[in-house]
Amino acid sequence: MRAIATREDIRDLILDATDRLLARYGYKKMTMEDLAQEVGIGKGTIYLHFPSKEEVVLSHVDRIVERLKVELSVIAGREQSPATRLREMLLTRVLYRFDSVQHYTESLSDLLAALRPGLLTRRRRHFEEEAQILADVLREGKREGLFELRDAASTARTLLTATNALLPYSLSARELGKREDVAAEAARVVALLLHGLLKADAKAERS
Repeated sequence: MRAIATREDIRDLILDATDRLLARYGYKKMTMEDLAQEVGIGKGTIYLHFPSKEEVVLSHVDRIVERLKVELSVIAGREQSPATRLREMLLTRVLYRFDSVQHYTESLSDLLAALRPGLLTRRRRHFEEEAQILADVLREGKREGLFELRDAASTARTLLTATNALLPYSLSARELGKREDVAAEAARVVALLLHGLLKADAKAERS
């Protein structure tokens, strides 16, 4: 137990265990004792890193989005056209979240209903951070004469809002359907969104 408690990656081990226990018990039934036992550490060690069960679970959600943002930033930095990168980024944000919670039997909203105020605050921040990454690609596309838009930041938020219905928030991954079906639906939605952004001459070139 002592060897585990002193590992540098103890925080990630706790969050990994949190993910497993949420799938197994749900938030209400999961206890800090369960979490300590799952990791193989004393309960006090958890409190050295997280002040409460609520903060452990919200930090687990934060980590999913932090890892997603890394993926989005990698795509944003590729040497591809802005339209190609934007398409991949929007598809990735949908499927990454789907893959991250596909082992849960409930939607995130139901699973974490007791944390709704904190979850909504986190969610607003997460979307704003994602929007900033998308906005950079939108600005690049506008400079290149590919996209027709007024404000990159507001357009980025609109793109996120348009794809949020495909995220496993109000519906569980199972309720959303098979992964390939979610991917196909996301591809159709993203294609429509990109078509609306492209300038007329760019649309002609792609058709």
